[in-house]
Amino acid sequence: MRIAVFGAGAWGTALALAFSPRHDVVLWGRDAGHIDTLATTRHNERYLPGVPLPEELALTADFAAAARTADLHLVVTPLAGLRAAVGELSRLQPGTPLIWACKGLEAGTGKLPHEIVAEELGPAALCGVLTGPSFAAEVARGMPTAVTLAAADPAFASRWVPALHQPRLRIYANSDLVGAEIGGAVKNVLAIAAGVSDGMGFGLNARAALITRGLAEIARLAEALGGRPETLMGLAGMGDLILTCTGDLSRNRRVGLALAQGKTLAEILGELGHVAEGVSTAREVVKLATRHGVQMPLCEAVDTLLHNARLGPREVVEQLLSREPRHE
Repeated sequence: MRIAVFGAGAWGTALALAFSPRHDVVLWGRDAGHIDTLATTRHNERYLPGVPLPEELALTADFAAAARTADLHLVVTPLAGLRAAVGELSRLQPGTPLIWACKGLEAGTGKLPHEIVAEELGPAALCGVLTGPSFAAEVARGMPTAVTLAAADPAFASRWVPALHQPRLRIYANSDLVGAEIGGAVKNVLAIAAGVSDGMGFGLNARAALITRGLAEIARLAEALGGRPETLMGLAGMGDLILTCTGDLSRNRRVGLALAQGKTLAEILGELGHVAEGVSTAREVVKLATRHGVQMPLCEAVDTLLHNARLGPREVVEQLLSREPRHE
C-alpha cells in the first residue's frame, strides 16, 4: 500500500524509513529547499544525521500530491501543526485512514490530539495514534522498538497493526485513546523535571522517585479524563516515561539539564534546534489538571520553572520538597 508521511523532521523521517521496506512511502516536508537537499544527498542531516535514505523512499514538498495518492495518511508534524494538516487532508482526500504520531496538548485550547482530529474530520473518522517509547535515531537505524497504536475503533487497529507491524518495530493495539495520549503528553513535562534533577546532581534515588511519582500524576489525570489505569502501565505510559526521563536522546530531558545549568529558556530553545513539546505542554497540563481537580505537583513545578522568571531551579525544587507528605 502507499503511505504518505507528513513531516520531514526526525520522527517523520524515521517512520518513513521504517515502513518503506514493505510499503510505497512518500515523505512530505513543508520546506521545499530542505526536500530538494534530501533528494540530492539522500540524507536528512538537519534532523537525522548519519542515516541514508533509500532510493525507493519518495520525497515531495507537494502536500496535495502526497495526500491524493495515499492509502494511509501518517501525520508526524509537531502538535502545533496537527490541526492545519488534518484540516487540509479532510479537504483534499476525505475518508482516507489517518494516524498521527505527535504528542502533547494544543496550546490555548488544551485539547488532546484525538479531540483536534475529531473537530476536523468528525467523530466517525477512521483514525488512531502511534505512540510509545521511541527515539527517532534508533528507529531509523532499525534498532528494536515497541510502540502502541491506539484507536477508539478496534477494527481500525485490527487492520493497521498487522500492516505496519514488523520484527524491529513492534506495534501493539490499544483502544484507550485518552490514556495513550495523556501518557505521551505528560511524560515530556516530567522529562524536563528529570533533566533538572540530574543536572542538579540529585542522584539516582531522586530520579527513581520522580519517575514513580510522575507516573502517579499521569495516571490520576488520565483516569479523570476517562482513561484506563492499565494503559499507563504499558508502552504508552510507563515505557515512554522511563525512556524520556532517562535517555540522553530526549530533547525534553536536555531542556531540564540546561535549566539546571542556569540557561534561560530562550537560550535553550535556540540551541536545541528541535521542538521540545514539554515546554508548551506544561502550561496546558496544569490548566487541565486544575479544571478536573487533579493534583500534579511535579508538573506544576515544571510550569513554574519555565514561566516564572523570578524563580530558579533551586527555589522551585525547595518549594516542591517542602510540601506536606501524603498517602502514596
